[in-house]
Amino acid sequence: MKRLRVLLVLAGCTVGPEYHRPPAPVPSAYKDWKVATPADAIPRGRWWTMFRDPELDGLVVRLNVNNQTIAQAVEDYVAAASQIRAARSALFPTATLSPSASISRGGFVSQSSTGTTVSTPTPGVSMATGGGGGRRVVYSLPADVSWAPDLFGRVRNTVHQNQYTAQARAADVENVRLLQQSTLAQTFFELRGQDSLIEVLQETVKANEEIVNLTQASYRLGISNEAEVLQAQLTLQNARVQATNAGVARAQFENAIATLIGAPASSFSLPRRPLQASPPAIPHSTPSQLLERRPDIAAAERAMAAANAAIGVGQAAYFPVLTLTGNAGFSSNMLSTLLSWPSRVWALGGTLAETIFDGGLRRANVDIAVANYRSTVAAYRQTVLTAFQQVEDQLAALAILAVVIEEQRVAVEVAEKGFEVERARYATGLDPYVTLMTQQTLLLAARQTLITLEVQRMTASVLLVQALGGGWSTIDLPSPAEVTTVRPGGR
Repeated sequence: MKRLRVLLVLAGCTVGPEYHRPPAPVPSAYKDWKVATPADAIPRGRWWTMFRDPELDGLVVRLNVNNQTIAQAVEDYVAAASQIRAARSALFPTATLSPSASISRGGFVSQSSTGTTVSTPTPGVSMATGGGGGRRVVYSLPADVSWAPDLFGRVRNTVHQNQYTAQARAADVENVRLLQQSTLAQTFFELRGQDSLIEVLQETVKANEEIVNLTQASYRLGISNEAEVLQAQLTLQNARVQATNAGVARAQFENAIATLIGAPASSFSLPRRPLQASPPAIPHSTPSQLLERRPDIAAAERAMAAANAAIGVGQAAYFPVLTLTGNAGFSSNMLSTLLSWPSRVWALGGTLAETIFDGGLRRANVDIAVANYRSTVAAYRQTVLTAFQQVEDQLAALAILAVVIEEQRVAVEVAEKGFEVERARYATGLDPYVTLMTQQTLLLAARQTLITLEVQRMTASVLLVQALGGGWSTIDLPSPAEVTTVRPGGR
């Protein structure tokens, strides 16, 4: 009993460094920030509803169900969780049952004093004479059990490593989901921006048709010449080409959305609707909270924990491995007596194996594990720095775009008034056609620029939500116990 207690105590020992999350560079505040009130937060799990677009809501729902990139990440997570169970199996004994039957011919052969060869049957077994030697038949039904107690934590560290890796894969799933949702939202707003551009180009075509009619009327009255008529017709045709060609980019955006939601591009379409959305107010709280809200940061942190556990696995290789073995069963030369009490056999044993020389292999493995850990620390800190950069980028973009868009709207209003004035002057013969076309070109460019800026602002809003983690939190990350219970087909 005392020896058993000692064995159990040793089985509870674990070598390896204790894990502590390394510090990361965290600023005290963003350059342009506000403190969020308790009710001012990104909707957990449904951040896209902030944009108040039912059509976008429906597309994201389809993406969550059918997106194949997300499905791939989920299966990677399931595979990582299954590795935990594979590692845990080494904590338990292994039992095998190996029934067998064998027949052999032979005996004990010796040289007699007279010089003749004598064949003596093996005692205690069934023998059959003839052909020289005897025939031996043996039936066996053994059960073998072996167990290697985890005396120094090699297996437990491996289990912990796999648990932390599975947690990292779970965070990867959420990061992939967020990236796919963000890509969908960006593409959706780019599509709507293209619809706005097509609408502007169609209005330009209509205006050019009116100008052609006006130029032809002026030509008939002798006010304009034929060259101006031809130039007006060419301008009209160019506008029609632009309006038609804008459909190419729209089709590409539409096809990209189809792929994201897991639908064949050939069977998916969205009705045309100009961009009408306005960016929501997005709370961004304090920088310190960002570490708990980004799934990619959580994945990097769990990768550090897994790498730290791998050091313990390498260090445990310096200690001996104890293997306990036992077998029991039956063995007989007759099948009828195989399961009888006299046919029983058993054996107990143990092996203590210690590597005394390996050419530096164990030391190299520990060095590799330590280097891998330090690499994950650097990757974690870089992920944190990149996260803060992404937040600052989008905050700056939104602040600047808000000012630029207002200025551009004024520019559009001025261009519209200028075009109307110039069209009236051209109709009365006060200005030449080239002046009218110059003003129309300025108007079209101003409206196109405004559309581009509005799409950029919507995209920046989506990217800011993504940079802030999309409402995700580390409390959503499954615990080591929870990842251990994940099975194929479960999400």
